[in-house]
Amino acid sequence: MHRKIIALLLSALVLPGLGQLYLGWRKKGAVLLVLSNCFLLAALFLILPGLGTLLVAAKVGQTEGASLIATWLIEHGTAGKGLLAAFLGIWGYAIIDILTGKQEVTPPAP
Repeated sequence: MHRKIIALLLSALVLPGLGQLYLGWRKKGAVLLVLSNCFLLAALFLILPGLGTLLVAAKVGQTEGASLIATWLIEHGTAGKGLLAAFLGIWGYAIIDILTGKQEVTPPAP
């Protein structure tokens, strides 16, 4: 049971899939790691380019600042929000999978 708690903390607080790898569930852990990283990085690359120009404009005083950024995110951030939602879904799945996992917990290699 102690290993499941450590695995839960790894998946919940560090990165989805690390807990599965810690428990020896290699295929599931690798898939969760790859998917979570892909969704998170894709969301960052979709949101940051447009947001960067808004931040620079706000810094030099050409815009209204935070309200313009919030408006831009509402209008243009749909894909990024979808990818972030997918990342959160994978994160939730990784946590629930460890809590309800019926797979054999493999002991660590000596």
